Amino acid sequence: MLWLERARPIALLLARIGVGVIFVVHGWQKFATMGLSGTTAFFEQVDVPLPGLAAPVVAVVELVGGIALILGAALPIAAILLILDMLGAIVFVHAGKGFDVASGGYEFVLALIAALLAIAFSGGGALALDDLWQRRRTVSAS
Repeated sequence: MLWLERARPIALLLARIGVGVIFVVHGWQKFATMGLSGTTAFFEQVDVPLPGLAAPVVAVVELVGGIALILGAALPIAAILLILDMLGAIVFVHAGKGFDVASGGYEFVLALIAALLAIAFSGGGALALDDLWQRRRTVSAS
């Protein structure tokens, strides 16, 4: 299964980019499309605590976290913050709508959490800045 070992870094790179793009788009949407006032109003509507604070925090976490995923930078931290963000989405937006994404359920959000867990615990794969930084630390330590 040598080909699987060779394909693993590329598969992780593609997963990182795919999931990262999803978060960048959703974070950007909260700034540019809905605007922070629209995001705050939505958060108020679904009873998110402290919506005026939560809206910009969630927008930044999604935008910056998505960029971090794409770059492969600070992956465990980015993944944990995005998982917390998605758990909030399940609790405040999707849980009452069941599982099916077509009904507004938590199916897609759960898939994102699973992908984030896989990325956080498997490493960034090819072209991940985390790996580059780790190699530099190892070389300078020797």
